[in-house]
Amino acid sequence: MTSPGAELPRWIDLLVLPLVNLALALLACGIVVAVVGYDPWQALALLVQGAFGSRMGLSYTLYYATTFVFTGLAVAVAFHAGLFNIGGEGQAMMGGLGTALAALAFAEHLPGWAMVPLMIGAAMLFGMAWAAVPAALQAWRGSHVVITTIMFNFIASALLAFLLVDVLKEPGNMTVESRAFAPSARVPGMHEALAAIGIEWPASPLNLSVLLALASAVAVYLLLWRSQAGYAIRAVGHAPEAAHYGGMRPRVQIMVSMALSGALAGLVGINEIAGVHGRLLLEYVVGAGFAGIAVSLIGRNHPVGIVLAALLFGALYQGGSELAFEIPGFSRDMVFTLQGLIVLFSGALSQVAAPTLARLWRATRRSPRAAAAQGTSDG
Repeated sequence: MTSPGAELPRWIDLLVLPLVNLALALLACGIVVAVVGYDPWQALALLVQGAFGSRMGLSYTLYYATTFVFTGLAVAVAFHAGLFNIGGEGQAMMGGLGTALAALAFAEHLPGWAMVPLMIGAAMLFGMAWAAVPAALQAWRGSHVVITTIMFNFIASALLAFLLVDVLKEPGNMTVESRAFAPSARVPGMHEALAAIGIEWPASPLNLSVLLALASAVAVYLLLWRSQAGYAIRAVGHAPEAAHYGGMRPRVQIMVSMALSGALAGLVGINEIAGVHGRLLLEYVVGAGFAGIAVSLIGRNHPVGIVLAALLFGALYQGGSELAFEIPGFSRDMVFTLQGLIVLFSGALSQVAAPTLARLWRATRRSPRAAAAQGTSDG
């Protein structure tokens, strides 16, 4: 059955429809805020002010968005191969583990210019390896990738806890975390990078991983829409039997797409572990893998849309904190409710407005033709 969005031009499906969904979500949020006794306009103004109204707020928004770009791209790459990767959470944990192991093993002997690429490679390799097992089970044994990736999230969490408690925990430290990395194993903060070129910027968790996230988005676009390998991935995802008839091997594409998906999710470890904390922590992912699913759906599984959706989620996280701080009685639970409504309308109900937009589009296309036909008949 053809989806309602299939009748829309691609520019409407990718740009106008998400904006309409966001407007509906904000309208629903405004109604909820008004019902519980607060001013919707004040809440919206504070949210925008908290997310974009200062350099510090903008820095936190971009910091959160960086993580969501990685996990959103991870979901999108698998989705284009016809797979629903729910395992971004576990793959991000393993990416952090790879980052930490590389830092703890080599940071005292290598300079920063060598350590950062080494940590990036380790994060991608560990995330890739964690995604490869569910991919192989799907390709050769028919195990559903949704089930296996969900289970691997729990295994990753248990494995990380075991390693931090029994192997990597810093002696004498009661907190479950590894020892601090050497200075060479730190991704420079954005304020440090800007200071080097004479621009003053407040210190924040924002680091140069944001550039890695943008580069990843460009790389995913070039791979999926400008390369033969990307065409094979999308062909297998759209029509696996036809792709197999055309000489493509669905099993290989499943492995390749899931490996790339895991590698992208693993890069969360660079932003969080190497860019902010400087040591391996137990719960540093905190739902970013699951948020990536919503980011990818809202962004229509396109890198440009994912970057914009990640900015939206970053603004919700940072602006929501401002709401809870500035409005007395406006609890974090209320903030989570507003975030959930936006996810609901922009993700789960993303096609509700599509039929109406399709009718409007057909009407605008018919009007000029009808006018031209009327002019011809009058002549």
